[in-house]
Amino acid sequence: MIDARVLRDDPDRVRAAQAKRGLSDDVVDRALSADSARRQAIADFEARRAEQKAMGKQVAQAQGEEKQALLAQVKDLAAEVKRLEAVQGEAEQAWHDAIMDIPNLAADEAPAGGEEDFVVLETRGAKPEFDFEPRDHVELGRMLGAFDLERGAKVSGSRFYFFTGVGARLHRALVNMALDQAAAAGFTEVVPPSLVKPRAMEGTGFLGQAADDVYRIEGQDLYLVGTSEVPMAAFHSDEILDAGAFPMRYAAFSPCFRKEAGSHGKDTRGIFRVHWFDKVEMFVYTSLEDSFAEHQRLLEWEKEFMDKLELHYRVIDVAAGDLGLSAQRKFDCEAWIASQGRYRELTSTSNCTDFQTRRLDTRARDAQGGATPVATLNGTLCSTNRPIIALLETHQQADGSVRVPEALRPYLGGTEVLKPVE
Repeated sequence: MIDARVLRDDPDRVRAAQAKRGLSDDVVDRALSADSARRQAIADFEARRAEQKAMGKQVAQAQGEEKQALLAQVKDLAAEVKRLEAVQGEAEQAWHDAIMDIPNLAADEAPAGGEEDFVVLETRGAKPEFDFEPRDHVELGRMLGAFDLERGAKVSGSRFYFFTGVGARLHRALVNMALDQAAAAGFTEVVPPSLVKPRAMEGTGFLGQAADDVYRIEGQDLYLVGTSEVPMAAFHSDEILDAGAFPMRYAAFSPCFRKEAGSHGKDTRGIFRVHWFDKVEMFVYTSLEDSFAEHQRLLEWEKEFMDKLELHYRVIDVAAGDLGLSAQRKFDCEAWIASQGRYRELTSTSNCTDFQTRRLDTRARDAQGGATPVATLNGTLCSTNRPIIALLETHQQADGSVRVPEALRPYLGGTEVLKPVE
């Protein structure tokens, strides 16, 4: 959640941030009103509670009729204190609900507007050109025996699949290359749980605008994660970290599950938009001051991985209206998908500043012994479906074979070309 002091001291800044995202600022007025009501409720309760304690001392010293009269007043006052305590609880909940509805304040540098209002920061790699009619990843995957869509649908339903043969090997190779790159950069490797409690989901902002895309396990109050950002953000919840250890960098490998709500009819062919995939996610805890430079570092690591796959891609600065609830700024790397004739997102990295850590009560102890805010950042290093799509379509050859990028060859036993199966 945002810093309550910013809301109280500079509400116009919050209103401007809402407008930049294309959202109503009604929630700002609701939060301010709830905050005022909450503070008044606290003052009323504490005043009556103090009066109750003082009267209790009078009763202890009184005698006879005076004591009986005071006892009657104490009884009435106790009922009033109980009522005011309930009022305070309701006011606290209203305040909590209001401030939790306010997204992180988008960075001044983030473009205003919606999904189509991004700014292209950079374009890298050679755009593939073919002297034959290029195939899409579905046909290439069939020719290579790389995945089985029909049996995936038979076993699990639409938007599921089996990786088979060279597809399963590619999956493993990409994950290993990503984890090796992360380890070389000093990340601690983690395999987190894929089921989390509601607090982890709420703390990362995935029970807000993204709630419809989340799988919930009925009867157990657990959720399947759509990204390991969720368990990694909750990893240090309710802790005070050593600021001297920053940045704390983790590379988490986990399956990801998404309902893809609202995507009916979109990307129904192949393995681009699916209900399950695996992903290597970079996650960082650091100071607010260094989070902005760290965001650029995460982007550079993503670009390094994309370059290893020898892809043509662009880097975009995502517009405020297309940011997630927690993100202050986000960069996407979008690869060129030849069969679609357009760029599609492969990786993204977000600076969530102290938005998630305020929700999850994660702080840091500085050299002076004071508790300071902590920033979190996340960045996809490699998912296991979309990079395979881009790799197959970019490096395909006329006979349906696929050239393996040089950096990936050691992870495929030195294989230089993936050949169609007979």
